[in-house]
Amino acid sequence: MARYTDPVCKRCRREKVKLYLKGTRCYTPKCPIDREAPPPGMHGLRRSKVSEYGIRLREKQKLKFFYGVLERQFLRYFEIAGRTTGNTGEALLTLLERRLDNIVHRLGFAPSRPAARAMVAHGHVTVNGRKCDVPSMLLKAGDVIKVKTRDRSLKLARNNLQTTPPQVPDFLMITNNDEPTATMTRLPTRQDVDPRISDIREQLIIEIVTR
Repeated sequence: MARYTDPVCKRCRREKVKLYLKGTRCYTPKCPIDREAPPPGMHGLRRSKVSEYGIRLREKQKLKFFYGVLERQFLRYFEIAGRTTGNTGEALLTLLERRLDNIVHRLGFAPSRPAARAMVAHGHVTVNGRKCDVPSMLLKAGDVIKVKTRDRSLKLARNNLQTTPPQVPDFLMITNNDEPTATMTRLPTRQDVDPRISDIREQLIIEIVTR
């Protein structure tokens, strides 16, 4: 399976915003955005006017990088969102919020989405009592997410819950802290999107994908 293997801080520098790809490091002075590091590449310091296409491209890339999806995955989500009733942009955001790796991160079981993806892929999480190692799985209302009751799995989740207690969104409810367990009480809406990316302009993304 294709995956991004370059330094992830390059992505934050490219978009000139924090994408929170390194967990707790993103909240320290080591963050390249806080250090005002220039964009990557030999022309990173050059100031150039961004075209209308460039504005829309950067908005799309920002959303992809934040949730950790590749282009083909992103287009598949966009196609699904386009078939739903209502606003396509909002439907796209809620689909990304329903990914299992995103849910594990927002519950505070992992410090970042990449860490949550690894946690799921390595079999530390169950959904409705069954092992699930597919980070892209889309959860439904009523699904129960639980960390496996084995020492290594519990240690991973408990350490992060103690280090950085999460602000759990309204559509999720933690039902057990000792053996980290949570339930998706309803499907997320536009208001439930992660506050760190809530200012995304989804209309610009629709314009560039459908052009």
